[in-house]
Amino acid sequence: MALSLLAEALAFLTLGLVRPWGLVVPRWVPLLGGRRVRPLAAVVPALLGSAILTDLGATALFGGWARNLAEADSPHGVAAVVMTLAYLPLVAWGPLLGAVAIDYARRTVRWHR
Repeated sequence: MALSLLAEALAFLTLGLVRPWGLVVPRWVPLLGGRRVRPLAAVVPALLGSAILTDLGATALFGGWARNLAEADSPHGVAAVVMTLAYLPLVAWGPLLGAVAIDYARRTVRWHR
């Protein structure tokens, strides 16, 4: 359950990269409400998460998923197809997170020239 809550919290924080509350912490948040979000505090974890998720997705897509489905206790037939179609969009989470993190950095980080 803790892992599910962590995944949901991280997915929710991903929205902060594209929503206004990703620039200023909402006032209702204790201790931090109303403060400006430091761009690198959002960009660095997002890019690290993107790299990890992209690696996991590529590993699953290029061999890991097929090996898991070959196990005796894995779903077969229609159930395997339904499960694959349900989980396949997760492969895109890493690259898409990287894209929004780069866009957030482009909009918020001051680059020294």
